Amino acid sequence: QVQLVESGGGLVQAGDSLRLSCAASGRTFSGAVVGWFRQGSGKEREFVAAIRWGYGVTYYADSVKGRFTISRDISKNSVYLQMNSLKPEDTAVYYCAATTPYYTSTNYASSSVYHYWGQGTQVAVSS
Repeated sequence: QVQLVESGGGLVQAGDSLRLSCAASGRTFSGAVVGWFRQGSGKEREFVAAIRWGYGVTYYADSVKGRFTISRDISKNSVYLQMNSLKPEDTAVYYCAATTPYYTSTNYASSSVYHYWGQGTQVAVSS
């Protein structure tokens, strides 16, 4: 069993930056894809970014490309989401999620392929 714990959310102003962290316990991320999703109030959960743990290949939603960066620290079994130039529309609960190990599919943007989820961390961006 894998437990994911997010941290780093908060209230910031437009243009500011935040760094979210996702720490895994119980098992490593070996071979998994680890993603960040977000869900704004009254909206559906949407894909933000993902990283293939083994190769470090990254994927981004068009809405955050160039502003957000996903990275990993293998020694800490953690994934990070650096969010720059934040906009009010980035306001949401951000969730960390991981697939099962050795996930090889190219489907990384669908929430249904992720087996493990964190509890979420709130990000609020004021204008």
